[in-house]
Amino acid sequence: MPPASTGASAAELPGALTPSSPAAPTDTRHRPGDRAFRRANLALFAAGIATFVLLYSTQGLLPLLSADLGLTPGQASWTASVATLGLALALLPASALSDRYGRTAVMTASMLAAAGIALVLPFAPNLTTLVVLRAVQGAALAGLPATAMAYLAEEIHPSALASAMGLYVAGNSIGGMGGRLASGWAGAAWGWRWGLAVSAVLALLAALAFRLLIPPARQFRRTPLDARALARTVTGHLRNPLLLRLYALGLLFMAVFGAVYNTVGYRLVAAPFDLPESVAASIFVVYLVGTVSSAGAGRLVGRLGRRGTLYVAIGTTAAGLLLSLSDTLAGVLLGLVLITAGFFAGHATASSSVGRTATEGRAQASALYLIAYYLGNSLGGTLGADAYHSTGWPGAATVGLTAMTLATGVTLYATRKAVATRRAVSTLRV
Repeated sequence: MPPASTGASAAELPGALTPSSPAAPTDTRHRPGDRAFRRANLALFAAGIATFVLLYSTQGLLPLLSADLGLTPGQASWTASVATLGLALALLPASALSDRYGRTAVMTASMLAAAGIALVLPFAPNLTTLVVLRAVQGAALAGLPATAMAYLAEEIHPSALASAMGLYVAGNSIGGMGGRLASGWAGAAWGWRWGLAVSAVLALLAALAFRLLIPPARQFRRTPLDARALARTVTGHLRNPLLLRLYALGLLFMAVFGAVYNTVGYRLVAAPFDLPESVAASIFVVYLVGTVSSAGAGRLVGRLGRRGTLYVAIGTTAAGLLLSLSDTLAGVLLGLVLITAGFFAGHATASSSVGRTATEGRAQASALYLIAYYLGNSLGGTLGADAYHSTGWPGAATVGLTAMTLATGVTLYATRKAVATRRAVSTLRV
């Protein structure tokens, strides 16, 4: 409704209610400035921390795992890749459960179950047990990412959705950084088992913060579990060309991230850098750049549009990969800064676009995006680790550059489609 201070009478206001007209529905979605908006943002920020602390708890420990258990980088990387694979496979069932039992209930149960499994991980006697537990943990975690974007799309006003999604992704980056740093430092001091224990405690605290802060879902409408309806919804999303492009971009950006961060620790502790384990683990402080770039992605979309922001993200990531080929520590660090900034900007842009594109079945649309996203991590992490084992860092960087070349092709295709559509509309108007 227009502000009362305009001085206009009710009859002069556009769309004003008359005595005979029905009351206009009130939009109760959270807006900037609302207490519930701040609580929702903080809760999802904490959820992002918990998710990424748990999901990548072994990534900062991979060189330690290799040294203690006699593993190649490819074998050790499975402790990271299998968690994202388990998560990807469980996303659709988790999204269906959220439609039946509620967004906040599923997110809370997901985090607490995954944190409980995390408390068991330090006692894994061998690689096989650790990998199995990590797969189960990834599946348990699926309820949060499958539901979080749907919760935001339903509860946050569209005008603030991009910034809210950016803050959620920023929580992911804080969790990814904090979890890797804490586990890496603890692992370097006392061994990888203590590193996993520290991650479990951090994630449990973040999960409890989420439960205390999250506002009830006011826009949620419970729907019964219906396998046929779920299949129709998923099929409809997979027939949407725009959603397919967004899914492809999520996969390709995450493939770069998996390839780089599964192997960078190995590179830093080897020649010519020969850094101590504790110093190499500190490289994950670069995630702070992701916090800034993901939170600012919404403003960049406002200036350049979605495709313009994607071009910037792709170019920044590719430039970082090329810089990381340097044999100087400064060059590698600057390359990681650019890779991280480009990745988080691209991910925040693509993920928020999914929520706005899907007008129904948002939980399933978000789940499909995340399936592609986490499959990209598993694929990129495994390929990157194998390439590093075979040819060193240039192999891992090549995996990333290939993914960004494909992402450029997807975005160029979208641009050509948009230009052709505008021309067709202009011709019809003439």
